[in-house]
Amino acid sequence: MFANDNLTALVAANGIAKLGGQTAEYVKSSNPQTIVDSVSLDGDIYGVPFTGNTWFMYYDKSVFSEEDIKSFDTMLEKGKVSFPVDNSWMLPAFFFANDCTLFGDGTDEAAGVDFGGEKGKAAVDYVIDMVNNPNFVNDKDGSALAGLRDGSVNAMFSGTWSYEAVKEALGDNTGVAKLPTVNIGGEAKQLKSYSGSKAVGVNPNSDNMQVAVALAQYLGSPEAQKSHYEMRNIIPCNEEVLQDDSIKNDIVATAQNDTMNETSVLQPFVSKMDNVWKPVENFGKAILNQEVTHENSAEMVDKLSESANTSVAE
Repeated sequence: MFANDNLTALVAANGIAKLGGQTAEYVKSSNPQTIVDSVSLDGDIYGVPFTGNTWFMYYDKSVFSEEDIKSFDTMLEKGKVSFPVDNSWMLPAFFFANDCTLFGDGTDEAAGVDFGGEKGKAAVDYVIDMVNNPNFVNDKDGSALAGLRDGSVNAMFSGTWSYEAVKEALGDNTGVAKLPTVNIGGEAKQLKSYSGSKAVGVNPNSDNMQVAVALAQYLGSPEAQKSHYEMRNIIPCNEEVLQDDSIKNDIVATAQNDTMNETSVLQPFVSKMDNVWKPVENFGKAILNQEVTHENSAEMVDKLSESANTSVAE
């Protein structure tokens, strides 16, 4: 079992087999395209997905209405909103909202990191204003969850792993939703999280390849995904299983799948992506420390792209 962003490294190490025949067909026919893409490389299928992987929004329904949660800016007017600005898995959502890209569609290494220019500056200027908003709280080391408990935070961003703790904090007021829009340059732009999957792969050096492939397909089958959900609350990705009433009525399952299908981009898993995480994290820290300002944001965002691309080249 592997997270799909490890796929490139597994292929390079000859540690995972291509899947063909009915197994590949099962993957293609039973999953949303986003999930299929997450386990594909150069057109070949390398894993049988069993769950999606992304982040979305938790909020207090006593503070925000279903209309409010469509807009990050409206939420900042009505309550306290927390976001981890120095989290390099989450900060890019603001860049993606304004049409910045990483490795083109996520698979083109030569395209590199395109977070600079006017698009990048506008995205960063929004984040600067957000951080300076008195209703914004940076999420650090679980502070957002603690804030939900004591009422000092009314919305936060995380994944399925946080649901039980959020439910404990908010009770019947627990709300879960896909990502809101942000107002950049006078336009509503859609925040977009990374999306991926967790999947089952097969060792290409297995002495019992046919049995190993059959086991992988079983572990990603509708029956197994339903069991994963019932026993461990792992959200299925199989489209047939998602139609089960118990899952259709699960607010977390709905939020995760709405996010993956409507407000996300495929997390790049090209090998050069490994060198992008640190520059983005450091850039988020620089925003929080007020080292990035409206006056220097154009210069700083170009330096971010240059730094990430230089790291990539090295």
